[in-house]
Amino acid sequence: MSAPAATDESASHPIPEADGVASEESEKHRLSAMGGLAALSLDAMASVAYGPEAIVLVLATAGAHGLGYTLPVTLAIAALLAFLTFSYRQVIAAFPDGGGAYAVAKAHLGRRTALIAAASLVIDYVLNVAVSVTAGVAALTSAFPWLYGERVWICLAVLVLVTGVNLRGIAESARAFMIPTVVFIASILGVVVVGLLRSHPVALLATGHASDVASNASSVGVLLLLKAFASGCSALTGVEAIANAVPSFRTPRVKRAQHTEIALGALLGIMLIGLAVLIGRFHLQPVEGVTVLAQLTDASFGHGFFFYLVQFATMVLLALAANTSFGGLPVLLRLLARDHHLPHVFALRADHQVYRHGVLALAGASAVLLVASGGDVDSLVPLFAIGVFVGFTICQVGMVRHWWLVRCPGWKGKALINGFGAVLTACATVVETLTKFTEGAWVVVVLLPALVLLFGAVRRGYRNIGDKLELGVVPAAPEARHSLVVVPVGTMSRLTREALSAAISLGDEVVAVTVVPAESDAEERAAAENLRRDWELWQPGVPLVEIPAARRELARPLVGYLRTLRAEHAYDRVTVLVPEVEPEHWWTWPLHNQRGALISRAVRRRTDATVCRLRLRLSEPTR
Repeated sequence: MSAPAATDESASHPIPEADGVASEESEKHRLSAMGGLAALSLDAMASVAYGPEAIVLVLATAGAHGLGYTLPVTLAIAALLAFLTFSYRQVIAAFPDGGGAYAVAKAHLGRRTALIAAASLVIDYVLNVAVSVTAGVAALTSAFPWLYGERVWICLAVLVLVTGVNLRGIAESARAFMIPTVVFIASILGVVVVGLLRSHPVALLATGHASDVASNASSVGVLLLLKAFASGCSALTGVEAIANAVPSFRTPRVKRAQHTEIALGALLGIMLIGLAVLIGRFHLQPVEGVTVLAQLTDASFGHGFFFYLVQFATMVLLALAANTSFGGLPVLLRLLARDHHLPHVFALRADHQVYRHGVLALAGASAVLLVASGGDVDSLVPLFAIGVFVGFTICQVGMVRHWWLVRCPGWKGKALINGFGAVLTACATVVETLTKFTEGAWVVVVLLPALVLLFGAVRRGYRNIGDKLELGVVPAAPEARHSLVVVPVGTMSRLTREALSAAISLGDEVVAVTVVPAESDAEERAAAENLRRDWELWQPGVPLVEIPAARRELARPLVGYLRTLRAEHAYDRVTVLVPEVEPEHWWTWPLHNQRGALISRAVRRRTDATVCRLRLRLSEPTR
């Protein structure tokens, strides 16, 4: 119970060493500000590929007149982005251990609200991986239609690639994805700048395609604008990832994370507004089979090299946008594990500062979604963005309470910004849920409380374990107990000697046992006779007990013998010491039998004896 917490604490506040080597090695595997953009911002960056299109598709139902509201709706989303950016900049400073909405809610809104925020973020992170991978693969299969039938396998291959890179460490993933990120940002900014300099489009890619604009123009109502606003807010997913992963940054962590958050907000806002201006400038309309971004690129650059460069960069970044989740979710799972809402294994940090179990859990959940959806991005998009907006709203409300409590200079203005942001994100959440409920959003509505209940069940389980272990209670004085150590043996060897030596040190009495099957051939009977004779010649001071067995099996006779011991003798504790060979090299592992695992599993499940597995390294010298 306490070990994970201690491990986590030592990871967050490492003990300084005289030469500084350990801290320097740790910092090497953390993020710079630029690395943070590459590792934690791909989700938000890639959303410019589908955010503006989501707005246009909704407004197109009101005809060409409705498309005229593309820029105002985008400006409203950019304003919300500004609110969120500055809000999460404050979250980073107030909660430098990461966790974002979960940490804010836990401190100011109570445990239940914090778990709702955590559940919403978990759902969003898993969906982000699935949506990003399927969207990237969809772009690939659009260019190469013959790959469409293999899209599920391609999705899984991309997922394995991104998972493998992140198992090497978040700094490694940042270095690997730096170039695609820079190329994508430069490409989109190039489309915006060149498009603004042109008086008319170079080419119109939509020519010959069926338009999705309603032929009968209708009035543009408030509900339609709200729906367009909510759909376009999908471009804001990923804004919270930096605040969730502050511990992944190099020292000074808060400053680097804040700079990354501001850079993300500025770049994303410029790209969204720039693309919206071009949509109005070139009078573009949504058409079947051609994305709005592709139309804008064709209008700015024409159908040449730069067109294909932008499409390829978009495809790559959409596929790699899953990396945002791999940077943010493991840190969130670590905080949940630290608070006993998840198994403590999620708080353990491996080499390269990786929360490996969180990475693998995210990959596993995403793989299930990819297979269940058949690699179809359209079946996943309706589930997307709802979870993250729940987290946005909770975080903003929590920050309002934070400013009310701290009352620092200028706190009223900061609280007003957060309060207004909370109203906007709450409206977006309601509209998203209502408009997409029948399209699959109901799954999120069901999963969110289910996850909250799961977190609560895990916490109750840990509380029950803690009560039985009497954690926090000063125990009685230790006392000596009459104990017996049972050592299963099969042959005479150095391993047998090491096992008996360890057993003599552990218990008052030691007994070696070997199983002799009744249905044995001549060779087995000879082996048993040789062991009996060699034991008598060796005289190790430990009796050898032969356990008869009806068949050639090991675990069942040993379990029966242990039960007999506890029934007939007054031993306070019985320990089974299982000797095993530790392979010298990983490739020699298949050469060794799994006898020790078989015995220990059977003893643990069917008796109350303690199991101790003694591993002998073959590389160790004989004593």
